[in-house]
Amino acid sequence: MVVVLLFALFFTFKAPSYSNHMANDIKQAVLLAEKMPPVVFEEHVKPILERRCVVCHGCYDAPCQLKLSSPEGLMRGASEERVYDGKRLTNMAPTRLLIDEKTTEAWRERGFTSVLNEGVNSPQNNLQNSVLYHLLNLKKEYPQPREGLLPETFTLELNREQSCATIETVESYSKEHPTWGMPYAMPNLSDTSYQTLVSWLVQGAVTPLPPKPSAQAQPQVETWEHFLNQSSNKHRLVSRYLYEHLFHAHIQFFETDQREFYRLVRSTTPSGVPVDEIATVRPYDAPTPNLNTPFYYRFVKYHPSIVVKSHLVYTLSPQRMKRYQTLFFEDNYEVTQRPTYEPKHSANPFKTFEAIPVKARYRFLLDDAHFFIQGFVKGPVCRGQVALDVIEDRFWLVFFDPDKPLITNSPQFLGQMADVLQVPSDDQSHFEVIRIWTEYWKGLKQYMEQKQAWFKTIGVHRLDHAVGAIWDGDGHNPNAALTVFRHFDSASVAYGLVGEPPETAWIIDYPLFERIHYLLVAGFNVYGNVSHQLSTRIYMDFLRMEGEDYFLAFLPVDQRKTIRDSWYLGQRSTVEELFSAPQAWLSTESVIGYQTDDPMAELYQRIQAHLSPIAHSASSLNSCDLPSCDAVLTADKAKQAQQQKVDQAMAKISQLKGAQLAPFPDVAFVRIKTAQPENDFAYTLIRNKAYKNVTSFLADEHERDRADIEHDSMSIVPWLEGAYPNFFFSVAQNDVEKFVAHCATIRTHEDYQRFVEAYGVRRTNPKFWEIADWFQDEFAKRNPVTSGLFDLNRYQNR
Repeated sequence: MVVVLLFALFFTFKAPSYSNHMANDIKQAVLLAEKMPPVVFEEHVKPILERRCVVCHGCYDAPCQLKLSSPEGLMRGASEERVYDGKRLTNMAPTRLLIDEKTTEAWRERGFTSVLNEGVNSPQNNLQNSVLYHLLNLKKEYPQPREGLLPETFTLELNREQSCATIETVESYSKEHPTWGMPYAMPNLSDTSYQTLVSWLVQGAVTPLPPKPSAQAQPQVETWEHFLNQSSNKHRLVSRYLYEHLFHAHIQFFETDQREFYRLVRSTTPSGVPVDEIATVRPYDAPTPNLNTPFYYRFVKYHPSIVVKSHLVYTLSPQRMKRYQTLFFEDNYEVTQRPTYEPKHSANPFKTFEAIPVKARYRFLLDDAHFFIQGFVKGPVCRGQVALDVIEDRFWLVFFDPDKPLITNSPQFLGQMADVLQVPSDDQSHFEVIRIWTEYWKGLKQYMEQKQAWFKTIGVHRLDHAVGAIWDGDGHNPNAALTVFRHFDSASVAYGLVGEPPETAWIIDYPLFERIHYLLVAGFNVYGNVSHQLSTRIYMDFLRMEGEDYFLAFLPVDQRKTIRDSWYLGQRSTVEELFSAPQAWLSTESVIGYQTDDPMAELYQRIQAHLSPIAHSASSLNSCDLPSCDAVLTADKAKQAQQQKVDQAMAKISQLKGAQLAPFPDVAFVRIKTAQPENDFAYTLIRNKAYKNVTSFLADEHERDRADIEHDSMSIVPWLEGAYPNFFFSVAQNDVEKFVAHCATIRTHEDYQRFVEAYGVRRTNPKFWEIADWFQDEFAKRNPVTSGLFDLNRYQNR
């Protein structure tokens, strides 16, 4: 229910007055609702809200901050203040639902306005004083077109201007924008869904109390809280490390319901009494003004509807407990004192957690690398431009082996480098971005010089031996190889090396892994000012180049710089003028034994072969997160044969290159319809845009999109990838060959329009919700743990 409250700019606040027509509508709605049986929120209302409302109102980027994913969001209401504001000069006070304020009254003091009746509870008042009702009714009165494109009177841009209606302004808004009811710019609700919501409002919009932990989860909550709150210095340090890396997770406990999740928080209260969450902006902020005041690590049940763009699942189990004991407590190391929460120190994990063995910390990250890499693009934010403006649209990501004698695996080296590995953190000043030049870049240069001095001492290795420095997942862990897809300002992470070899790849070591987490997850403040956002972007550019340069170091000396420069033809030279990096590694030969004239292709092949033992399990995880995934996917041999045939046809789309892909969206879902609907299956078309630069602080997005369009490509994956589908296609299985052939003929936007008319599902399509629900259901069926609601805010009007 796209409650895109893009409402009138300013109106004098006064008691609302309504036309006779509106009064009659309310009277008739009340009479009809009073004939209805009681409406139960969980059973009747929540499913409608999830599929029609939360799909646009479930995260920080919900229009008007109206989060409809929980009763608390409904009661909090809306605010005109934007969370995403790249020009904000001062930090915004955080508005995290369920965290920063605990009561509706407190949110009113913060400027949030109600969308429900907060006056005298009567059937008529419950509609008359409800913004929600007025916008539902507006859509019913003025349904949108049922075919073709939406008119230009609808504003659908991501950063569109908004002003959020109150009960005092909604009537004027309705007169000015009669077609802007909700679901905004989407097909109307069904009559049944509409009547259910109206009846619920008439009956007082009753919502349930937050659920309690299940009987299966409660003893595990107690066990883990006991583990995390042990009093020794070592336990407190390890618990702090775990918290700072898992605070954004949706925790699932062993053998509990597939949709039962928890958050790990810091509380002023110990186990056994209600949680009183400490609402710091960052996980390493001091939990209490007086550091002698005790605090406790606790678990709170996460009860809002799950949206995939912020759903990061991490499992706690007896096996995980054993793993933690092995990693963090078997080594005989001492922690003589608890680390400080002094801001400069606490933001630096290399200083804070220096006592914990480096190998243990790195192994912890590698065990669940997919989770942590997802955190970089989902994390505490729902719109990832800060991280994503500086990465390619698709790249492979692998890791250095923690058991190899690399200098960045050395505790002594990292101890010496701890100060210079500090990443930017939000100090609420306007000088953070200046420190990029005066402090952070200076430190990074020192770090690079030390690494390059070591690099010169390692000698020359044959290719087979050199590739052995890349972690192979210990032969079984699919987290060893990942593919990152960027979709404009969102991204997704797949297991395995997906698709043809990409233009670039990263190799990550422990210091790089840890710094990205503290830059983009633990230390990033979505409410921060422009200086914080800009310094984060610039520093992320450094980290991207570091990962790419590790990959280039495996290539022959005579090709490194040429290949690197080819990646950034546009403004790489400008970047290097601003940030002149040490270049010694470019002329230090380290790997020999290449057999072809295309060493980069050969290196990709060697890496693929090195990681081949985990390839099958990685591919399976992309399609299904069930323990019996392979059995589920291969149970129906006939269906499997059907899909293999379609795979071959769809693969031809991945051969399309260049400007002909320009009309396609970043992410499109394709439903393949079979003779038996229960056997229908899905693909994702991912357009990979090529850039001549990925330095967003030097070029705007439009320049980047058009810079290297001849090298655009398309990835086709036989699963649903991404959180923000931009378009749906529905294709009969017998028409797949025609669909693929038609794709190949597209050259212009007019060609694409004809293609959409044949196979596309526009916002005006009467079957839009049916098809959207099918994709949601298919995702949930295949991925009952990791699935969530797809966001439709960025669905195109094409």
